[in-house]
Amino acid sequence: MRLRNALALLVTAGALAGLWSVGWALSKPVNHPVAMPADLGFEPVLAGSTHGSLLRVPGAKRCVLLMHGIRGDRRAMAGRAAFLRDAGWTSLAIDLQAHGETAGEMITFGHREANDAGNGVAYLRTHGCGTVVAIGQSLGGAAALLGSGPVAVDGFVLESVYPTIEDAVANRLAMRFGGVGRLAAPLLYWQLPLRTGVAREDLRPVQAIRQVQVPVLVAGGTRDTQTPSEETRRLFEAAGGAKTLWLVEGAIHEDLYAFNPAEYRVRLLRFLDTLEAVAG
Repeated sequence: MRLRNALALLVTAGALAGLWSVGWALSKPVNHPVAMPADLGFEPVLAGSTHGSLLRVPGAKRCVLLMHGIRGDRRAMAGRAAFLRDAGWTSLAIDLQAHGETAGEMITFGHREANDAGNGVAYLRTHGCGTVVAIGQSLGGAAALLGSGPVAVDGFVLESVYPTIEDAVANRLAMRFGGVGRLAAPLLYWQLPLRTGVAREDLRPVQAIRQVQVPVLVAGGTRDTQTPSEETRRLFEAAGGAKTLWLVEGAIHEDLYAFNPAEYRVRLLRFLDTLEAVAG
């Protein structure tokens, strides 16, 4: 019996250590130099402490803030910036904290990253942008909503954004470990305050989006297992202003622009046209 109890304790300790390691892997910084495509004409920008790249349309007052997904960097937004420039929109792509060239101690799943979203909006506003739209992929979308509240923009495009941190953790563990992973999820998100100083209650985009009263486009893949389509619908239904839902047929948790560039361009430009009509 003593041996059995000792073995059980060892197994439990091993499982806890393993989950602690998983928590570190999910939150560790991923900083590195970032080189944007040289042929597009990006200008380096420092918005407060946030590193970014500006693709300017001379004289344009319509601007977009582009924010990448977790463990990515601003290069992921280069394609969007290029076609938006052709449509007359200036774009600022930024590195969220602990990503790319923007310093940070750890990834906080949108909480501290919200400061970078605010820095980006402030930069665009002080450089002549009368209309600003935030486009965020996964972590980038969460950053647009969390922290001190949704950023002060004229429209949001939220792609594959988790509704709550509990959902996000449970889904990712279930992908790797099945039902056992869901049962273990509390042991992972329990670590959040210890690691980051951020409470679970501060990582619920589905609550933050209720404050949004400007037009919103909410998008997600129909085959996404990290943020399933029913969770995308929850986020959409919680939005308070004029809103559009786009469930991308066949897409998983991936770059929706890269998955279907032609349809993405049509959908996004239609949304931006609608936004300008509302503003007018």
